[in-house]
Amino acid sequence: MTDRKEFRDLASPEDAHETVASLDIDPDPETVPLREARGRVLAERVDAGIDVPGFDRASMDGYAVRAADTFGADETDPVVLPKTGVVHAGEEPDVEVGEGECVEISTGAVMPAGADAVVPVERTTERNGEIAFETAVAPGDSVMAAGADVAAGERALGPGTELTPREIGLLSALGVESVPVRGKPTVGVISTGDELVRPGEPLEHRAGEIYDVNSYTVAAAIEEAGGEAVLYPHAGDDYAEMERQLRTAADECDLVLTSGSTSASAVDVVYRVIEERGELLLHGVAVKPGKPMLVGRFEDAAYVGLPGYPVSALTIFRTFVAPAIRDAAGKPEPERATVEGRMAVQERYGQGRTRLMPVGLLEDGAGDTLVYPVDKGSGATTSLVEADGVVEVDADTDYLAAGESVAVELFSPDVRPPSVLCIGEDDPAFARLLDGVRNPRYLAEGTRSGFRRLRDDLPDVVVASGPLEPEEETETLASWTREWGLVVPEGNPQNVDGLVDLLDADLDFLNRTTASGLRVSLDAALDDLAGEGETGRELAGRIAGYERTVRAHESPARKVAAGDVDVGLGLRASAAKLGLDFVPVGAESVRVLANPGRIEKAGVRELERALDGVESVVADLPGYEA
Repeated sequence: MTDRKEFRDLASPEDAHETVASLDIDPDPETVPLREARGRVLAERVDAGIDVPGFDRASMDGYAVRAADTFGADETDPVVLPKTGVVHAGEEPDVEVGEGECVEISTGAVMPAGADAVVPVERTTERNGEIAFETAVAPGDSVMAAGADVAAGERALGPGTELTPREIGLLSALGVESVPVRGKPTVGVISTGDELVRPGEPLEHRAGEIYDVNSYTVAAAIEEAGGEAVLYPHAGDDYAEMERQLRTAADECDLVLTSGSTSASAVDVVYRVIEERGELLLHGVAVKPGKPMLVGRFEDAAYVGLPGYPVSALTIFRTFVAPAIRDAAGKPEPERATVEGRMAVQERYGQGRTRLMPVGLLEDGAGDTLVYPVDKGSGATTSLVEADGVVEVDADTDYLAAGESVAVELFSPDVRPPSVLCIGEDDPAFARLLDGVRNPRYLAEGTRSGFRRLRDDLPDVVVASGPLEPEEETETLASWTREWGLVVPEGNPQNVDGLVDLLDADLDFLNRTTASGLRVSLDAALDDLAGEGETGRELAGRIAGYERTVRAHESPARKVAAGDVDVGLGLRASAAKLGLDFVPVGAESVRVLANPGRIEKAGVRELERALDGVESVVADLPGYEA
């Protein structure tokens, strides 16, 4: 039996914040070219080295004059002065304005000697080489004096200023070529686990390999917070290799992050390396998701160990690590965008830890904000994109009631609820039609799940297939049929002709989950097949693999293509896509059903218009008919 080491006393979220904040990850300041300075933070004050502008300049097209020569001028009795020259922007004046004279001048041009004002060209007329002035001006009118914008020796920008295009414009005007900025903390990222494979490399599912999600997710989050991410090769579950990788990263980075290998089990080694070769400051924090968190020091670098599951890793990073990186980079804490909403459904909890619950947002028919949990588990990467923010649930809270008001901290200020929330059957035709809608959300959880959530008044639209009908009233927006049956290898080597060939046969079958409308169609077909004194359920028990299920419409076909099973429940369209054979059993309807209370929502109306294209979409899918 494997020895397991229990978690140490879990730290409170407040203690975890303080522990991470105590780590020294401040980088040295650096100097960067102005062209590369956008988004950086000034490390020290910048004083103006020159006047801006460096000369008195005209701020309008017109005529440079001595203001005293225009006194008394108006439209009925203009003052007429001879024009003695022209001055253009970017050239040194070669003319002087004498008493009773004027000089034509362009915007931005140097004021010629003798002139102290500019009369806009719109208030003048030319008469036989002379200029009639229809208004009087005072000294300084339409003239920007030298240093009026910023004067030499004046404080231009202070330390801690984030350089946006506005500040870069000012620095450009001062002739600054390079600027001293706060350094970006260098953060090394090491994903741990023998099962990880970099995206783009071959993947062996049978060996339990998975693509490395955390390296790229965390690296993007590091750079968003103001750090510079450095990706290191994967470290397997080997003590010596883990120590070597950590030493390399600690030598090159201000902060080292690992993901995975933080739970206290015999095969998880990183906490042992930190404890035995470095300094372990914290092991475990009382939050969900993300309990297995490590904080410590290793050689000259700070260290934080993130959980292995992507949702947990990103939650812990966003909550505890990102603030420390922003502080080290001199970045201000972003304005936390929070919206109030009411729970669409009841959510039970009661685990004695603070819960950072991922949630989705939705507007109901009245425009009020509904909040619903998005929880497929910490290992589900789709939770990262299906959630709009988090609700912090106190450790002492047992449940949140339906209708209860909650505060949602959005992942970013620009998060908006989806235009339309669709829940139900996984269907390739509907997925294509949804491309014609801006900002939709489609939770392909199955027909039964769609109907169940409709009882809670959550979805705007339910996608349903098969013989099931909702208990609630709905409005049909569109419908089509799809052919379903048994997907078998190319050439149908087992000579499967129908459902009867699966009974008591040495064939490995793969089914769909009970939430799927396609599964209901199969069960109805088995009921029809059953003879007198026999039930469809009894027939199902004679099919090897009937209870083994997958969620998505294409998954059984893919398992057949991979040689993992002999027969899969699926669609003709899936078999054709993967080059497999297909044994038809029946056709089922797919219906797009609107929640009557949401029919006037703009997103539902936009979906209804997109559904007008159903005929052209199903024409490209074998076995489909509008």
